[in-house]
Amino acid sequence: MTIPLLIIVIGLVAWSLHLMQAAIAQRQFSLMLAGTLVASAAAALVGVYFLMGNYMGYLTRISHDVAYNQAAYESVVRYVQEQEIEEARAYLSDSSTQSMPLVRKLDRSVR
Repeated sequence: MTIPLLIIVIGLVAWSLHLMQAAIAQRQFSLMLAGTLVASAAAALVGVYFLMGNYMGYLTRISHDVAYNQAAYESVVRYVQEQEIEEARAYLSDSSTQSMPLVRKLDRSVR
C-alpha cells in the first residue's frame, strides 16, 4: 500500500511544480494557487496515511489486549467483593444488630 501512495504523492508534487512553473511563466496567480492546493493535498494524503496506519495498529492491538484486560478486571472485582465481605463481617461483629442474611447474600455472590 505504501508504494502506490508514494507514486501518487510524487505525481501530485510533480503536477504542483508544473503548475507553479506555468504560473511564473504566465504571471497568473490562479495557477500558483492551484499548485499550492495540489501540494497541500499531497501533504494531507501523506498525513492521513500515517494517522490511519497508527490508528489501525491501535485497533488491532486492542483485540489482543482484551483477554488480558478482562482477566485483570475479573480479579480486581473478585478482590473488591472479598474486601466488602470482610468489612461487612467486621462491621456486623462489632454492631449490636445481627443482620446475617446480608453477609450470606454477599458471600454467595463471591462464590
